This record gives sequence, structure tokens and C-alpha cells, in this order.
Amino acid sequence: MSMMKEFKEFAMRGNVMDMAVGIIIGAAFGKIVSSFVADVIMPPLGMLLGKVSFTDLAITLKGASGEVAAVTLNYGKFVQTVVDFVIIAFAIFMVIKTMNSLKKKQEEAPVVPPAPPREEVLLTEIRDLLKQK
Repeated sequence: MSMMKEFKEFAMRGNVMDMAVGIIIGAAFGKIVSSFVADVIMPPLGMLLGKVSFTDLAITLKGASGEVAAVTLNYGKFVQTVVDFVIIAFAIFMVIKTMNSLKKKQEEAPVVPPAPPREEVLLTEIRDLLKQK
């Protein structure tokens, strides 16, 4: 079996396709959350803390000299990334919690047996009529 054929079989499995869709949606969700944090949450929070832009918060370790840029410790960007992570982690927690509760309800629901086929019902009626005679 050629390597290309093996790869095609691997890539077309249902689980791999589901995973690919999940990764793409996850990446898009990450961008949405990053924008939400950077553009909606951090500006009012920075305003409350004294009109500070979190992305600009940094400690200069070594000043710029000539054409060499300054060496900075950008802790504001780190704070923003931590907030991104917390929001994404909470959203994933809520999705998993919802899925688990739906699965639990499905497991607790009584299983109703399917109705027998029409032929079986007719044969049962014929048997019962023959028993009565």
C-alpha cells in the first residue's frame, strides 16, 4: 500500500475530520476571545486603573542605545493573555458541563422498546384466536 493511499485513508476517517473542524473552530473562537478581551474588557479596566493601556505596561530592563532597541519585560501583554485563557477555559468548561448533563439525561431516560412490526402483531392475533378455539 502506498504512503499516499494510507494517508488518504487516515485523513478521511470520521474522527480526523471532526478533529480538523474542531481545531478550525477553536482557532476562530480564540481570535474572537482575544479581540473581546483586548477591545472590550481591557479598555474599561485600564480606565478604572488610571487610564492605562495594558498592552503598553512594561518594565524597561535596558534602555535603547543607538540603533539597538530597548529590552523590555511586557507584563501587560501577559496579563491580557491570562485573561484570554481564563475566558476560553471557562467557555470550554461550560460546553463540557452542558454536554455531560445532556448525556446524563439521555442515560437516565427510560428506553422504550420499538413497536413490533405489523406482521408480528398480526401473527400474534392469529395465534391468540387459534388458542381460543
